[in-house]
Amino acid sequence: MNNPQDNTGPCSLDELSQIKLFVPPNLYSAFHRCVWIRVNETGKNQLEIMQEMVEEFLKKHQC
Repeated sequence: MNNPQDNTGPCSLDELSQIKLFVPPNLYSAFHRCVWIRVNETGKNQLEIMQEMVEEFLKKHQC
């Protein structure tokens, strides 16, 4: 699994772990809408965008 500090790109599907979050339906919808907007804007795939979002969150909170 990639360390959030190294920016070597996305992992293969076999190397990924699932994060399970419990949020209200409106946040769930907003998250998926945001992912698809970024997919369409960048041309990256859904898994790449999700990885970037988690990395950005961890960096923002200095984790």
